[in-house]
Amino acid sequence: MSKAPPPRLTSGELEILAALWRTGPGTISDVNEALGQPIGYTTVQTRLNRLVSKGVVTKSDERPAHYQAGLLPEEVSRGDLEMLVRRVNSGQVVPLVAYLVRDRTLTRDEIDDLRRLIDEAELQAGRKSRPVRGK
Repeated sequence: MSKAPPPRLTSGELEILAALWRTGPGTISDVNEALGQPIGYTTVQTRLNRLVSKGVVTKSDERPAHYQAGLLPEEVSRGDLEMLVRRVNSGQVVPLVAYLVRDRTLTRDEIDDLRRLIDEAELQAGRKSRPVRGK
């Protein structure tokens, strides 16, 4: 049985999570500083508390409280990407990948990662890749 997708998050909540992923657990002041932009202390506190209530951030009992991301970045993006593929491409992955490969400049590392992912997908599907004829 697959894990339920995380709740939808606002851009402000995602910024808070990104700060926690970069710096690790921290107090409200630590997170506020890690954001690197002028956001009020109480705004950061409100967003952290919302993330705690959504179950994506944990809060310690110590004083001052420390907050920690309860999800990995991949877990948060998975739900958004699934929705994107369903809404834009009717569940088809190839048009999305084709767009990203054709309209972006990929680094050598990104190309290598894509090849590795395709190789893994072929192994999971139990088949070997076959050369495309006429290309």
